[in-house]
Amino acid sequence: MSRLKLVLSAGLVGVLLAACSSAPGLLPPSEQPLTPETVSLLGKKGMNATAPIFVRIFKEESELEVWKMRDDGRFYHFKTYPICNWSGELGPKQAQGDKQAPEGFYKISQNQMNPNSKFYLAFNLGYPNAYDRALGRTGEALMVHGKCKSAGCYAMTDALAEEIYALARDAFRSGQTSFEVHAFPFRMTQEKLDRFKKHKWYPFWKTLKEGYDFFEANRIPPAIAVCERRYVVNAVLTAPQTVDPNGPCPHFLRPKLQPFSPRPAEGKLASERISVPGPKTRDAVEVATTTANAQATFAATDAFPVSLGMPPGASALGFNP
Repeated sequence: MSRLKLVLSAGLVGVLLAACSSAPGLLPPSEQPLTPETVSLLGKKGMNATAPIFVRIFKEESELEVWKMRDDGRFYHFKTYPICNWSGELGPKQAQGDKQAPEGFYKISQNQMNPNSKFYLAFNLGYPNAYDRALGRTGEALMVHGKCKSAGCYAMTDALAEEIYALARDAFRSGQTSFEVHAFPFRMTQEKLDRFKKHKWYPFWKTLKEGYDFFEANRIPPAIAVCERRYVVNAVLTAPQTVDPNGPCPHFLRPKLQPFSPRPAEGKLASERISVPGPKTRDAVEVATTTANAQATFAATDAFPVSLGMPPGASALGFNP
């Protein structure tokens, strides 16, 4: 065989190998591209696949929402995904081994993404965050992941975990330095919250509702600070400084944003909700019943327990019953 033929043959083999290595079926799960259907839906919603994301989790409903920023700087609902499994009851995680899934305001950086998780794909919620640590809470490796198995995590099916992971991955690669995850016990409407007025976590949930309401009104996640062992919602520092989660709160600006008002032609898009089919192994009625039973037991004491970990006299932002 001539030298020219050898060179051509080697080049052809190289091209074929390169093509095979880039085929979706041979890529690791963490590098799988978004499906054509997902890309098409992003286009229909006027969303860039690489635009920033925001995530909300609702325990009782077993749902995870992904929101995407559009060109007006506001977030629009992209999809609601069923959470296949989560463990524990309504209420925040407090200690290693309690098998509770966290509730609260969490921030995910790129180093919290785990492409090699034994639960297919995962990202770490960052529990315990500054608020959790201020209350002495313990635990580690609390994730959103695949495999539909949970011992304190929010578990999806592998296919849905892959899509959520890809949406976050692409946002990071386009410059988003972190994204927020707000984990709630249930959809924080006043009607739902009113069911739990005597529950031990009612003061905590009132503060979570402030974050929920801020986003509902503005379609922008609020700035969250931690001081005096509590969350402060919509808290912007007047100057760069370190905030002590256990110390007194500094002076915060509380910006008043222009409430979200979609452009006339986009009213339908702003209100549209697309839910993905999939299994939910936690039954909302069962969860609510279990929590209501705990609430009834607690209500008999007619007092809030010291175990909440709140400082005496704390009253701001929903910590005063």
